[in-house]
Amino acid sequence: MATILVTGSSDGIGRQTASTLAADGHRVVLHARNEERAAQALASVPQAAAVVRGDLTSLAETRELAEQAAAVGPYDVVIHNAGVGGGQDAPVRTGDGLERIFQVNVLAPYVLSALVPWPARLVYLTSGMEADGVPRLDDLQWQGRDWDGMQAYSDSKLYDVMLAFAVARRRPRTLSNAVDPGWIRTRMGGPSATDDLPAGAETQLWLATSDEPAALVTGRYFKRRRDLRANPAAYREELQEELLATCAELSGVKLPD
Repeated sequence: MATILVTGSSDGIGRQTASTLAADGHRVVLHARNEERAAQALASVPQAAAVVRGDLTSLAETRELAEQAAAVGPYDVVIHNAGVGGGQDAPVRTGDGLERIFQVNVLAPYVLSALVPWPARLVYLTSGMEADGVPRLDDLQWQGRDWDGMQAYSDSKLYDVMLAFAVARRRPRTLSNAVDPGWIRTRMGGPSATDDLPAGAETQLWLATSDEPAALVTGRYFKRRRDLRANPAAYREELQEELLATCAELSGVKLPD
């Protein structure tokens, strides 16, 4: 039995992932952004060991979330599932003055990776749209260019792959991989999406729990258990390091070596 934290597990792919893990007998810790969503998460996954709370649009709450999560750990696996989409017509600034998509999709998993004690396995959810991402590390907050919500989302998903690969390189004893769950029928994916929730959770469940040799790898990009090539920019170590340095500067939290 493994102890597994799943962020963003009050609905969608995260809830499906957590529910399946709990049904299989694992000790699962849920995450929701507030008390109402936490109650919904526990009602949906009553076998869960605990639920931790924190709004990822707030750096203060993300740090508090890390403290809560550490208190009910340690973890064998952390699945960074939480994320937001890119349909906005204009950039949304959080209370920290940061662009919302970047803060939730990239900075929050960075902070949690830095502050939650290292597990044996890490899974970072990305998207096939990472292929369209452009590493504009000089303008992560979209202050010097015209806003494009879908481009901001694609960029954030590229940065998630870069984060997974950077952690894999820096922490060789931790298996750190990125997963594209596919286009899934969720609130974010919409009703026209091609696949259902079990398909969206399949690969991260496998990476979290399997002892098959194909799952015991690190620094890889997966979809449907297939080891694929990501956006070429994701493999550039200098870009990975620049992303880590920028995240450390923005958050005040340094990723441990």
